[in-house]
Amino acid sequence: MPRRPSRRAVLLGGASAVVGAAGGGYAAVERDLLPGRVRLDQALHRPDADLTPPVGPSGTTVTGSFASRARGTRVGWTLVAPPDVDERDLPLVVALHGARSTGAEYLLRNVAMPAFLAAHVRDGGRPFAVVAPDGGPDRYWHPRADGDDPLGMVLTELLPRMADRGLRTGRIGVMGWSMGGFGALSTARESAAGRTGDVRVVVAAASSPALFASAGGTSRGSFDSPADWRRWGDLVRDPGLHGLPVTVSCGSSDPFATTTRAYRSAVHPRPAGGLSAGYHTPGYWRSVLPAQLRFLGRHLT
Repeated sequence: MPRRPSRRAVLLGGASAVVGAAGGGYAAVERDLLPGRVRLDQALHRPDADLTPPVGPSGTTVTGSFASRARGTRVGWTLVAPPDVDERDLPLVVALHGARSTGAEYLLRNVAMPAFLAAHVRDGGRPFAVVAPDGGPDRYWHPRADGDDPLGMVLTELLPRMADRGLRTGRIGVMGWSMGGFGALSTARESAAGRTGDVRVVVAAASSPALFASAGGTSRGSFDSPADWRRWGDLVRDPGLHGLPVTVSCGSSDPFATTTRAYRSAVHPRPAGGLSAGYHTPGYWRSVLPAQLRFLGRHLT
């Protein structure tokens, strides 16, 4: 009886077939000249990046919620500040979560922000607070045709509440992961164009941003129409940052690696960060978080 091929052999065979007909071979996929990089990396069991959360006192965490007129629902938020630091008059970073999740899940579980923010300050980094609101599972942090407006919620409802706590909200940083990485870069572009009212984004950090090269290539539910994508989603063609400092990182085994590379090439000056070994996972996001916190701190204060 013939022996059944292993799953690894099947995947490798499929990856080879992708490039075999074109004659480019393995090297073409490695250099992203032909599709199949993610599939090939999975077949070869290439390791993911990760960074264990630092040991030591963690930052303080406060949670709350409010009835949002901009979103038409109740919105939760999670605020993290460094330990033993009065949050009043601290600069503020708004953190935007990924799809099918919440701000608390990303901040507390996925990236362990209380531990990393505390270590950032212990190591001499400039202190700031991070707040993560809930923006909906697939809203992509921009106004939607059904009236849901996560961006408006951040600018007109969340930030005034943070100002009431004594945090500095006139000049903010934005950061995000996946869908939220897109949201951070989109919000930065809106600010650079003068479309965020009295709020000015002065620095942005994006991890594995969910960037799409065309309206037809977007994920389900992320945009209302091709026109909606052209207005809000076409960041690769038109980053529109006008020199705003930004750091953009993505794993080389991430499905968004190609569009992230194109985005980084389109931004001038070239963003900090880069592409390095890793997948679309919390482990990869933790691995780049300390450098992002240092970057945010330098440009916030």
